Amino acid sequence: MNKKTVRDIDLRGKRVLMRVDFNVPLKSGAIQDDIRMRAALPTINYVLEQKPKYLILMSHLGDPKKDAKKAKEKAEKDGKPFDEAKYIEGKHRMKPVAEHLAELLKRPVKLSPAAIGSDAQAAVKALADGEILMMENTRFHKEETAKEAPDRERMAKELATFGDVYVNDAFGTAHRPHASTETVAQFLPAVAGFLMEKELNYLGKAIENPAKPFVAVLGGAKISGKIDVIQNLMGKVDVLLIGGGMMFTFYKAQGMEIGKSLLEEDKIDLARTLLETAKAKNIKLLLPVDALVADKFDNAAATKIVPVNAIPADWAGVDIGPETIKVFSEAVKQAKTVVWNGPMGVFEMPNFAKGTNAIAQSMADATKAGAVTIVGGGDSASAIAKAGLESQVSHVSTGGGASLEFLEGKVLPGVAALNGKT
Repeated sequence: MNKKTVRDIDLRGKRVLMRVDFNVPLKSGAIQDDIRMRAALPTINYVLEQKPKYLILMSHLGDPKKDAKKAKEKAEKDGKPFDEAKYIEGKHRMKPVAEHLAELLKRPVKLSPAAIGSDAQAAVKALADGEILMMENTRFHKEETAKEAPDRERMAKELATFGDVYVNDAFGTAHRPHASTETVAQFLPAVAGFLMEKELNYLGKAIENPAKPFVAVLGGAKISGKIDVIQNLMGKVDVLLIGGGMMFTFYKAQGMEIGKSLLEEDKIDLARTLLETAKAKNIKLLLPVDALVADKFDNAAATKIVPVNAIPADWAGVDIGPETIKVFSEAVKQAKTVVWNGPMGVFEMPNFAKGTNAIAQSMADATKAGAVTIVGGGDSASAIAKAGLESQVSHVSTGGGASLEFLEGKVLPGVAALNGKT
């Protein structure tokens, strides 16, 4: 972590512009999970304690254009009317977020009707000393996610007029070169918040200087989503455990019958190469020895446990089996550093979640035994939260895509743009 943080800059009397990741799940206007909001509270509270002139918070909430397009297509397919404005109002407005933040902080949070433009400028101008303003969804402005740098710069330059200092505490969006995450940092002194610092420290140490043995547990549906992670970790880990839907492509690469299990046909050769590379580098790459299979993709489906070389032709693998759980759990418990990214099965369905829950428990057990345990965001974060074990591991990342790209060894634009320590 060689970037400046909020501790390294004088905030007293300054106009502080802060990017947070409040992209939280909403249902009928109510927040379903506020973990990302609570994760940003230490930085927000610290900034407020420094007596800034005011604090402006920016975040996106979903992808309004993309989500509305999908919802419209579904409504048309179902023959139902679709009101785009009403849809966006219920799914993408920051009002419930601002209200919930006010409850968490126990102080008022004002809401701007836009992130840029005359309405936003008026909202900023009206701020009194010590007040907090939440900008409306940054993705309501096409410049936020524009591919061309000059388009993003137009928005970033206007945002920069609202502050004297820029703080980025949105690790979950650090892999996106957006106007409010990366471009604005070019026009103001730019530092990391505590959440950003914590994420980079935990993930950075795991990649650069892990306590050994170092075990990585990778799951999820597809190899294609994890190729770069597997390749980057190959030279660093002692043991690599592979579960989830992608295990079946590895089995196909070894000529096994996988029935109706998930398969990436175009990645069979790659899977074979990865197995050969692990062998050549003397890396212990463990694949499941048994699997839970189902006769259909349904929580109420008929299921049975089978060795992985005996999957019936008309059944599909939906989770790792009990013998695999024993082997994987033992490997995790013996580790000094563990990184977990991706579920072991279709964990959204309770009957197919046993393997994923077992990994969550083994992570908690390893932590108790003194290991550094990191859950890499996304589905893994949801799984450990569902298991009620999120407080029993060292770190749960708030960034699915960002943590994945970090584990791939990629430079995150939102991090690269921050001021370095001299």
